[in-house]
Amino acid sequence: MQEDLERLFSDLKKRRPLVHHITNFVTVNDCANITLCVGGAPVMAEAKEEVAEMVSLAGALVLNIGTLRSEQVDSMLIAGRRANELGIPIIMDPVGAGATKYRTQTTLRLIQELKIAVLKGNAGEIGVLAGSGGTVRGVDSCGCKGDPAEIVCEFAKRIEATVVISGPTDTISDGRRSLLVDNGHELMGRISGTGCMASSIVGAFAAISKDHVLSSGAAMAAFGIAGENAAKNAKGPYSFKVRLFDEMARLTPKDLKERARIRFA
Repeated sequence: MQEDLERLFSDLKKRRPLVHHITNFVTVNDCANITLCVGGAPVMAEAKEEVAEMVSLAGALVLNIGTLRSEQVDSMLIAGRRANELGIPIIMDPVGAGATKYRTQTTLRLIQELKIAVLKGNAGEIGVLAGSGGTVRGVDSCGCKGDPAEIVCEFAKRIEATVVISGPTDTISDGRRSLLVDNGHELMGRISGTGCMASSIVGAFAAISKDHVLSSGAAMAAFGIAGENAAKNAKGPYSFKVRLFDEMARLTPKDLKERARIRFA
């Protein structure tokens, strides 16, 4: 697996895929910059008049409902349908699903009407969507009931997608294969936007490989390693955030090969 991770990251940096985002305005700049740092090319476009044309140029589409509104949902559906027609992977980040009925119902609608390649959320969000029980306060996870590995595996089978639960250990499954990623640092949970940034990185890797279990594992490991490096000399959350971008940009395919802590569930 380690050689596959190295090759995948190397291909990402060489190909520099365009990652189309329809995302939230709280973290949009962070998502754009982390996409650049990992080796992709970001574009943030959500006007319904252009999203179908824009996504046609992209290697992946990232949908994030962090600052949800009806006009944005319309654009997500237009872009998503075009992405499905062209075989472009869609990464869905159900930010705050479970906190309100609107967020939960919107996420379920998008999953129903679009072919999602990767659904990436925290334990509370995925627990709610899977129907296994989860708690969300605002956009923060308060956890889920049950074994995350079992939850993602069964939910992935049901929706025919790769499902990722982010956390101290990231859990990834497509219903057939399951991975656990142990990279990361606790400071990643003390700043806003790391979940959104992780989805952008998942999108960049998904643009390179159709094996979305492997690509998601590579993405979460790469981001986690960058977090580990950033924490070494950080004085607090904000200095950590600045260093996180630097360390993501400095990370090499060889670093990912040697330091990724990924195991089969």
